[in-house]
Amino acid sequence: MLLRGIVAILFGIFAFRAPLATIGALVLIFGIYALIDGIFALCGAAAGWSHRDDRWLLVLEGLVGIGAGFVTLHATALTAVVLLFFIAAWALATGILKIIEAIRLRKVISNEFWMVFSGVASVVFAFLVMMNPLAGALTMAWLIGWYALIMGAMLVFLSFKLRGMRKIAYTTGEHLEPGTRRAA
Repeated sequence: MLLRGIVAILFGIFAFRAPLATIGALVLIFGIYALIDGIFALCGAAAGWSHRDDRWLLVLEGLVGIGAGFVTLHATALTAVVLLFFIAAWALATGILKIIEAIRLRKVISNEFWMVFSGVASVVFAFLVMMNPLAGALTMAWLIGWYALIMGAMLVFLSFKLRGMRKIAYTTGEHLEPGTRRAA
């Protein structure tokens, strides 16, 4: 999850540093980002497959990301409006899946509201894009930049929280069963 967050933050920084990039470059950058994010989601699901029975949500999130990346990279002649709706559909789908994941994990992790918040941020971003698709490349680059920075920061924060839980469990010999929370 840490690597996913770092990639998102780097993507957001790039969007701010090169706001007047052509739509072709935006297609390429988004396609690569969605593809990499989807691959990391699948890797995360595969790494924890034996520990949880609801990893199908992470698998589905990974497949959505890979699908969005593949379609984007192989359809570079898309118009700006179609591209924006592709991005919005991807953000909406992954946002909803993150909210569902957080609800399913609420008994296993504490502070799951960060995952809910990241899902809500994705859904809000999707609706903003759908409401004003012709806002221009500059505005779109900034929206995508903010989205990626916020999402990346939340993923980095969540990864440190989960790493801290793993270290506590390792040093104390404690093993948390699914559906239980560690006392604060």
